[in-house]
Amino acid sequence: MSVNLWSSSEHALDYLNRADSISHRGEGEAALLEFVPPDARRILDLGTGDGRLLALVKRDRPHAEAIALDFSPAMLEAAHRRFAGDATITVLAHDLDILLPASKLGRFDAVVSSFAIHHLEHPRKRALYAEVYSLLNAGGVFCNLEHVASPTPALHEEFLSHSGFKHETEDPSNQLLDVETQLGWLRQIGFLDVDCHWKWRELALLAGRVV
Repeated sequence: MSVNLWSSSEHALDYLNRADSISHRGEGEAALLEFVPPDARRILDLGTGDGRLLALVKRDRPHAEAIALDFSPAMLEAAHRRFAGDATITVLAHDLDILLPASKLGRFDAVVSSFAIHHLEHPRKRALYAEVYSLLNAGGVFCNLEHVASPTPALHEEFLSHSGFKHETEDPSNQLLDVETQLGWLRQIGFLDVDCHWKWRELALLAGRVV
């Protein structure tokens, strides 16, 4: 049975307190920013958390309209605080386990996500990727900076060691999946130029485009 602790404010706030210390995170975020079109007019952030990634994306695209989705009350509160006074950003409550409300969201030039989708069960991950595809305009991109599964138990142990975690401190909400399977799904759905553009152990940037 899957476990998702992210509705707990304590769990969410604990993550926010250590978010800046995640190994090599800044490298992954910088790589993601390269693939978001500089002229993107509408951007969707899935599992926005406190809005950290979206703030980076918006930094060089200040006039873009953006929607930030999350279901954690603590994360939503933090995102509302971060984006208070910015009329170009709408923060909405939505659980990614549930079908994206396409008619409410509209269409986008970029859909981004950072360390959120790996909390979903694998069939839901794939379904969500298909929903993202249907929301993207021609030329749009999907960029998912994600926590993925190591190919072997030994490599997972090394990831834990190098990132400061132990088995007992791993997030039980994690449902990690290998890079190859996810890239295959994106191609099957119809994304083009699909690749893993950056990777450090279990952290990876998966991306694809829509023609």
